[in-house]
Amino acid sequence: MKINAQQLTQQLQQGLPPVIWISGDEPLLALEAADQVRAAARDAGVSERQVFHADTSFDWNVLQDANQSMSLFGDRQLLEVRLSAKLKDDGRKALVAYAANANPDNVLLVQSDRLEAAQSKAKWFNQVIEQGWWLPIWPVERHQLPAWLRQRLQAQGLTIDDDALALLADKVDGNLLAARQEIDKLLLLSDTTTIDLDTVIQSVADSARFDIFDLSDAFLNGDLARSQRVLSGLSAEGVEAPIVLWVLSRELRHLVQLAEAQQSGQPLQAVFKRLRIFDKRQGPYQQAIRRAGLDHWQHCLVRCGDIDATIKGRRAGDPWHALSVVISEVAQPGRVPAAL
Repeated sequence: MKINAQQLTQQLQQGLPPVIWISGDEPLLALEAADQVRAAARDAGVSERQVFHADTSFDWNVLQDANQSMSLFGDRQLLEVRLSAKLKDDGRKALVAYAANANPDNVLLVQSDRLEAAQSKAKWFNQVIEQGWWLPIWPVERHQLPAWLRQRLQAQGLTIDDDALALLADKVDGNLLAARQEIDKLLLLSDTTTIDLDTVIQSVADSARFDIFDLSDAFLNGDLARSQRVLSGLSAEGVEAPIVLWVLSRELRHLVQLAEAQQSGQPLQAVFKRLRIFDKRQGPYQQAIRRAGLDHWQHCLVRCGDIDATIKGRRAGDPWHALSVVISEVAQPGRVPAAL
């Protein structure tokens, strides 16, 4: 029987079949599914476990012997077969034979890479899973990633705002193992149940000696030399360009809104309140909007879109040099820096 990952918990509550086959190329989800099976097996009294790494030289008679023999202490066994190579005829026959004569005291857990359509439709394969479950693991597509991340955070009792979620999704970029690591870091860093953009930025850049918030302060205050020094340090220490771009883009969006308010005669305090920019941070923004008008900040924000395209490979160029240029235009409009 074919099941999906969302059905696994419910199926396990109803009991363990003789055979469970987990296939897929997404390591984290496959690992978590296998862990669920192991936990359910322990709860069902399956107290012993044997693991077989089935490469091209694997002797499949070992599996047959394990199926037919009793545990040393007469306990139920979980037999794990981890396929590291494409199954040959002897392997296919061994699995079919196991399924046809499965020892009711044992559970067979097969783990493999993604199965091609022809493999999943093969007669031998269906003879194997006829006695149990096949759980194909599908990767989380890029457009599904934000919702997947939000769900994982909610399971930990956390909520996340949209900007922070978008940055986190860009940072992990489909690597779910990296996503789990980032979520673990956020759990440690956050002192509230809501994750905001600053917390995510701190999490993804917290190994750097140079503080990414120092960069923001420097270019808003018009300190060109410090801006370039901090930017160079962040680059040298391995902070990723998308993180710097996120900070720069956020500050420019704020500057655009402040410049629009100033141009139309609206009080800046109302904008500061809406953007949640507190008193001690308002001075640098006020300095910045005195250096240039709305058109300049809009132009800089458009340049950030070009940098994003460069980072994603849709546009030629060096994103770090482009970041350096735009940051210079924020700090001191009209100045172009030397190459990093």
